[in-house]
Amino acid sequence: MTTRSDPVPRTVPPGMADGSSGGTVPARRRRRQGGERSMVWLYVSTLVLGIGLWWLASALGDNALAPTPMEVVAAFGEGVRDGWLLDHTLASLGRVLVGFVLGVALAILAGFLMGWYRLGRGLLEPWVQFFRTVPPLALIPLVIVFLGIGESAKVFVIFLAAFLSCVIATFQGVRNVDLTYLNAARVLGAKDGTIFLRVVIPASMPYIFVGMRVALGSAWATLVAAELLAAPTGLGRMMQAAQQFLQTDRIVVGILMIGALGFLMDRLLLVAERRLTSWQEVR
Repeated sequence: MTTRSDPVPRTVPPGMADGSSGGTVPARRRRRQGGERSMVWLYVSTLVLGIGLWWLASALGDNALAPTPMEVVAAFGEGVRDGWLLDHTLASLGRVLVGFVLGVALAILAGFLMGWYRLGRGLLEPWVQFFRTVPPLALIPLVIVFLGIGESAKVFVIFLAAFLSCVIATFQGVRNVDLTYLNAARVLGAKDGTIFLRVVIPASMPYIFVGMRVALGSAWATLVAAELLAAPTGLGRMMQAAQQFLQTDRIVVGILMIGALGFLMDRLLLVAERRLTSWQEVR
């Protein structure tokens, strides 16, 4: 009786050397890469089209206060050269980042408590639903009374907008975890803590990232109003000062900076989402 020390050779079908089945994964990857390239071209095309329509409207319009694209570019160059645009941008970006990070962190914690524990839902959900119907800007007078007009007041308004935008998405993510996953984990002997860490949190990540993206938009949308609280610097303060002197080109520069920074941060969240939810099938 002889024994074979080397494994029996196997024939590997084409396209399966990387562990895929039937070459479908490489094909899917190629389609995804082609779709991403086409989206980049669509982004560039719509950007060029928008600038062209803006240029045409400013050329045909009779409003002397409407800035042309070249005037906005000149104002942007002046702000970069003199340094005031960088100062205002860094001040606003710092406020948004602090308020957004604090709001999202607390929202994820509260959403998990509400979704996983019945007691947490009973204690937190009425307050969350109540304050969701109250715009954060409506609380500015009360915030001024209690926190004054310093940095803490501005950050708190942004924090509240981010928190209320993200907490419900996290809560729904926990509530919508497929019961099949939970029951399968319990059958395999997993405890509640393990189920929460290994099943509930990963399954809730798509919802959490949706909430984070909405919270990011709410944070930037609240920024201008928050910076009206006697802020010495910030894009909102810059736009308010420009409005007093009818400097519409600077106002447009502020709008474009807020939009560009918000878009860039949203793209970064999308990249993080793809890395952390790569298991999810998407169209």
